Amino acid sequence: MLYICTKHLLYMPTSDIQLSIEKIKFEALFQYASLGILVINQKGEIILANSFLLTQFGYTNADELIGKKMEVLVPNRFHSTHVHNRNSFMEKPARRPMGIGIDLYAARKDGSEFPVEISLNNYEAGGDFFVIAFVSDITKRKEIENATLFQKEQLAIINKRMEEFNSNLERQVILRTSQLQETLTELEISKEELLKALSKEKELGDLKSRFVSMASHEFRTPLSTILSSASLVSKYIKEEEQDKRDKHINRIKSSVSNLTDILNDFLSIGKIEDGKLIAHFTYFNIKDLITTVCNEIGGITKAEQHITYHHIGEEMVQLDASLLRNVMNNLLSNAIKFSPLNGTIEVKSELTESHVLLTVKDSGIGISEEDKHHLFERFFRGTNVTNIQGTGLGLHIVEKYVELMNGNIECESELEMGTSFIITFGINASNFI
Repeated sequence: MLYICTKHLLYMPTSDIQLSIEKIKFEALFQYASLGILVINQKGEIILANSFLLTQFGYTNADELIGKKMEVLVPNRFHSTHVHNRNSFMEKPARRPMGIGIDLYAARKDGSEFPVEISLNNYEAGGDFFVIAFVSDITKRKEIENATLFQKEQLAIINKRMEEFNSNLERQVILRTSQLQETLTELEISKEELLKALSKEKELGDLKSRFVSMASHEFRTPLSTILSSASLVSKYIKEEEQDKRDKHINRIKSSVSNLTDILNDFLSIGKIEDGKLIAHFTYFNIKDLITTVCNEIGGITKAEQHITYHHIGEEMVQLDASLLRNVMNNLLSNAIKFSPLNGTIEVKSELTESHVLLTVKDSGIGISEEDKHHLFERFFRGTNVTNIQGTGLGLHIVEKYVELMNGNIECESELEMGTSFIITFGINASNFI
């Protein structure tokens, strides 16, 4: 067939040959495109429709559409709106590319609807005005998006249940074992659902991919501890075995607290990324606040570890007390975690006429020069802390909290020589009185 067409071309004028070749190219591009293509005139009538579009909409022949209003491809419930929008476009045509976030639906020949993305453009030929539309069926993508949204909603429900469970745990010892067994079952199911949901979103970015890896690792240890301790508690039924029961109950409480901290980190990251976290500045006594935090966190220090606190200057500041408490809790928790058994953790606060200065210094394993460049990145953990539990989110959250209060945080450290975190709030931020 190609030979015959070429043979006929040899007997045609050059201009006609060129037009025939261009027509062949156009028809090949138009008919064999893997995208629905539709051309309408200024009256909104269909004048061209390629094979792919006919298949999309369930038609077998272009004659079924040619000459009809393009609303035949639009669901009945959108007809009036679409006619208005079409007329507006005809009056002020403008190029509209794919993927601009508009939810559009099309109607097949049998009346069934499906979601689409449409790119519009216009052109003039022979004094007439035409609009060309490129139509893409996004049914599969919508199904994935809806499934992902459902998984997120389920995860939010699970997180809420975890918080409620944690608050009830300390008040109901008798009910504790039963609730833990039920929660463990839900967590195992939820973990699988979480991994599936996050795997579907893997293409959205490295953040979610790394979240899956970290969550799987960090959840496993406390969940295993809770399961084993819950099983052992039920075996100690004698009164003289209370100390053994208390040991496993404390392990359960510690593991649940760890899970709660991890979930709180995730929630904090979500709020920060969505811009929903706002600093609320109030006047309070910074010395009293830091003293309280040091006393509270002293309960988790290692054997022979000591926390010292020293304050210089006035005591009243204007910051967000809740954010500052979280910052100090995080820095002190890290100092305890990465310091030796007999280490000393020094905390200092100072108010001058020009700044508020906070310092947390430990005598721990330190941080290498290379790691310091990535210290405040999400999910980053130093090369020398692989055997120490953590999510890699804490310092990222600390930095964001400090920034919300118009402050700056710096790190000074050497390997095996300890680490100091210095936080500064300057006078231009109006953060003290």
